[in-house]
Amino acid sequence: MGGETTDKIVRQSSIPRYSAGPVGQQIHSIYKGRLGQFTSGGQYQAQNLPGYMYEGRATGEDHVKLSVYSPPDLSRPLFEEATSHKFEKTQVGAWFGPSWSTHWLKVELRVPSDLQNKEHLELHWDAGNEGLIWTTDGEPIQGLTGGDRIEWVIPKTFRDGNFHTIYIEMACNAMFGNPTGGDIIQPPDMNRYFQLHTADIVAVNLEARALRIDFWIIGGTRPHGIRFKAFANTFDIDAAREFSDNDWQSHEALQIENAIMDEFIAGKGSKEAIVRCREIARKYCGNVDTADIYNNGKDFIVYAVGNCHIDTCWLWPWAETKRKVARSWSNQCDLIDRYPEHRFVASQAQQFKWLEQIYPKLFDRVKTKVKQGTFQPIGGSWVEHDTNMPSGESLVRQFLYGQRFFESHFGERSRTFWLPDTFGYSSQLPQLCRLAGMSRFFTQKLSWNNINNFPHTTFNWVSLDGSQVICHMAPSNTYTADAHFGDVKRSVTQHKSMDQDATSLLMFGKGDGGGGPTWEQIEKLRRCRGISDNKGLLPRAKMGVSVEDFFDQLEKKVVEGTKLVTWYGELYFELHRGTYTTQANNKWNNRKSEVMLHDVEYLATLATLKDRSYRYPKKDIDDMWENVLLCQFHDCLPGSCIEMCYDDSDELYKKVFETGDKCIEDALKTLGFSRNELSKGSLTAINTTAWQRNELVKLPKTIASQSSEYALVKGDPGLASVEIMTNSNANAKSAVSIKEIKKGVFQMTNNQYKIEVEGGSITSLIDLAEQREIVPKGVKANQLVVFDDKPLYWQAWDVEVYHLNSRQELPGGTTEISEQGPHRVSLVTETKISEESWIKTTISLAASVEDQPSYIEMYSEVEWHEKWTFLKVEFPVDIVNTEASYETQYGIIRRPTHYNTSWDMAKFEVCCHKWADLSENGYGVSILNDSKYGFATCGNMMRLSLLRSPKAPDAHADMGRHHIRYAILPHAGALDSRTVRTAYNFNHPLKILSSPSASIPSTTADLLSCITLGGSKALILDCIKRGEDDEDVSRGELAKRKGRSIIVRIYESLGGRARGTLKCTLGAKKVWKCNLLEDDLEEVRIEEGEVKVELRAFEVQTFRLQL
Repeated sequence: MGGETTDKIVRQSSIPRYSAGPVGQQIHSIYKGRLGQFTSGGQYQAQNLPGYMYEGRATGEDHVKLSVYSPPDLSRPLFEEATSHKFEKTQVGAWFGPSWSTHWLKVELRVPSDLQNKEHLELHWDAGNEGLIWTTDGEPIQGLTGGDRIEWVIPKTFRDGNFHTIYIEMACNAMFGNPTGGDIIQPPDMNRYFQLHTADIVAVNLEARALRIDFWIIGGTRPHGIRFKAFANTFDIDAAREFSDNDWQSHEALQIENAIMDEFIAGKGSKEAIVRCREIARKYCGNVDTADIYNNGKDFIVYAVGNCHIDTCWLWPWAETKRKVARSWSNQCDLIDRYPEHRFVASQAQQFKWLEQIYPKLFDRVKTKVKQGTFQPIGGSWVEHDTNMPSGESLVRQFLYGQRFFESHFGERSRTFWLPDTFGYSSQLPQLCRLAGMSRFFTQKLSWNNINNFPHTTFNWVSLDGSQVICHMAPSNTYTADAHFGDVKRSVTQHKSMDQDATSLLMFGKGDGGGGPTWEQIEKLRRCRGISDNKGLLPRAKMGVSVEDFFDQLEKKVVEGTKLVTWYGELYFELHRGTYTTQANNKWNNRKSEVMLHDVEYLATLATLKDRSYRYPKKDIDDMWENVLLCQFHDCLPGSCIEMCYDDSDELYKKVFETGDKCIEDALKTLGFSRNELSKGSLTAINTTAWQRNELVKLPKTIASQSSEYALVKGDPGLASVEIMTNSNANAKSAVSIKEIKKGVFQMTNNQYKIEVEGGSITSLIDLAEQREIVPKGVKANQLVVFDDKPLYWQAWDVEVYHLNSRQELPGGTTEISEQGPHRVSLVTETKISEESWIKTTISLAASVEDQPSYIEMYSEVEWHEKWTFLKVEFPVDIVNTEASYETQYGIIRRPTHYNTSWDMAKFEVCCHKWADLSENGYGVSILNDSKYGFATCGNMMRLSLLRSPKAPDAHADMGRHHIRYAILPHAGALDSRTVRTAYNFNHPLKILSSPSASIPSTTADLLSCITLGGSKALILDCIKRGEDDEDVSRGELAKRKGRSIIVRIYESLGGRARGTLKCTLGAKKVWKCNLLEDDLEEVRIEEGEVKVELRAFEVQTFRLQL
């Protein structure tokens, strides 16, 4: 071995032996900074891509002739009226205004010969405001938004050298209204003018435009657009900038971008050079010029769906919203025609109805897209409403009216509840969703929480009764994504439920002020998909899918065994807590209209049963409900709109109350009663609640006298007797008294309570039967307090936790006895708040009536002219519990009274309905109200929020006169039906009527009590109405149902299983348990007019009684 010889192999390196010259290391920051030159303006604009974006431009009267008609008095005439007027010559550079005015521009276009053969022509129109393009035959075809959406594709038919006419309806407001000083939430500048600075025919280099999007997504700078620092979830993102300098992805993107720039420079920006630049981009993005990019069969996890959140009112009035709908949805119809992958969802039946009424041609176009499956109605509600403050019945009607509209116009109901921007979500929504045919829910608003991060993305949300829906919160943390690289990336990196399911929705499109997706956003998503397929840097997104597709696959996984995490109870929003209080008069209108509609439907139902010639006022009821539901939009009812919106809502509520008043009067007349002729006939009352009521009622002035100011009204559901009380027939055992026990200190007593009042505050409140002092020693109940109220930014929306540090007591003024009789006593105290503001509070105690709960009532008249001040009233009580109870829709929600954790502390201000309660074993105190929603319980301190005074977006929010009622209801024993029913009564005051005859016919009395509910006192009969599709009621939206029926809605109010008996003396043939949409679900046994009912804790059940 050894010594063998082999041929020597000499390996030649392919690397040149000699260096060609020095090569330096790229300085990352310099080469990255260079990218901005390529697509931006500045000193090199003409030499870089912007200088080659357009192949020609024509302007001036030879090619763009302009004339204008300016309607007077801020009117908004429609096409036919506007175009019938004389148009005056105008030109580029002209100014148009003032704010909220409308100007109709007649635009005559003639394409010059040198542009007629160009590939792509557009009209570029920019006046800095919003506009809508119309054809000469009155069809709205596309919206315009100054600085953002300024281009309209000129039809090929315009290239004949002749003038062709379009009209542009110019609205003198920007996408976000007319804010003063540029800060969007500031009150509108009412004298803003807009200059038309662009009206050009432009030949667009489509390859250059496409290269700009390539460059944008791979690593270029974002073109300048509208951004607001207040919106924390907006980003300037692309591939090169999304990653840190140490990531290989960032380096690769940087090399591609610099290679594109080098090729562009070498080719001197020629068409051929631009094509070569795009070929370089394709190495990174793939072929993105068609929708085929999505059709390679590869798995995807991000469902990209276009949407356009249009606030039904916010920084603009309803009249402008109607035009925003037309502008936005016409844009989307156009994009659907141009991009086959585009799917667009739109919610809010009210907006569809406006479109149908005002823009019928556009509505037909939308309807065609709906049939094709590309324009997709969603949401199932009348508007995207607030869910904290509307009553349970209002939430039902949001679904009833929304779903019926979608079904009657498009043939389908929504399966997904859609509320991306509402300020918190009531604990009963999952149950109501399921009862309205929806098993899914989409939002993202909790990503705005300012204390705790909500821990889930996709989860089962469970209602108070145990009902559940699948909830998804977009991990991109926005419903108005710009479709950047980063939006797609965050759909995974911020996804909090990856252990259960990695899929997510990416909702993109301009929103709040409308607009919806842009062609740029659709182009960007194509490139994001190409990057995913080619480089794997992004989760794979897909267009051409729907929201329902997303939830369908989720539901399928759940059925097959995927266990989603659960969240029980309310989705409390840790921001915008001030919306429970702002715009108090608007909230008063809401509560009163809900109460009135309850009585309208109840009385009208009975009237149809008494007299077949009486027509159930279905149109009036629909109009009232639709107006109330509209005013529950999630900026209107919460109080976060500009002043113009509340001028509008005041007018709507006025109409609602006028219509409702007439409906009640007509129904009473049919039933044989009158509210207006009390001096004639016998006095009576109708108890519209479902339980017995025995109450002292103040007599109307027309029949009251000095010796008889009150009447005792007693009765079961239906007819109630009225006994006029005089000073001589007062019951000594139940009589009430008042006296001044020492200077400035007054004692009020009935057979239940002994109260001491000093300076308008209650220093002692003793429950006589329990021998229990309720007000702790050294503190005062009914104590008025003010707080400095300057939130971090969102004035009308927010109250921050630090406001509690600024508490100041308001010292009471002189107290006087204002009423002193055997039936009721009252004290009045006027408290000075400031030089301009005061509050006059009347504390009243009525004689107790038999075994009915007695309460201490407060009535306040307030003159309010403060700035950034929060007025509350405090009730310290000698009760210990770590939880307080609050009425919510169809139930009770319990919240902490302590700050153990940040989650507990975050609930320093919460929403309640008619009452809040703090109880311990054996005793408790409830605070009742007739129009307030903000409350807080900290330890043993209960606080009812009364008034705020933000200055944006309404500079005059809550200024002026207010009338407020609230009461203290102590109770021995646990929280129970006494609080629930007393609060209901407090909000449904009995009203005295007259009957023309001395005695009311027994048939009438029987009719008024024809439907009753017995059994557990936890059961509430909350609604009696006629069936929507009864043949004598239906307005023809859906198929009529033969015969007549009555709808009855019941709920369990205390949180336990409850049994009862629904009694009907009308000879019902059948009784059906149905859903909220009045679909029959199962027939229920009826025996001798009685139906046995059993409800789970906080369950809502609806029955249809077929007569």
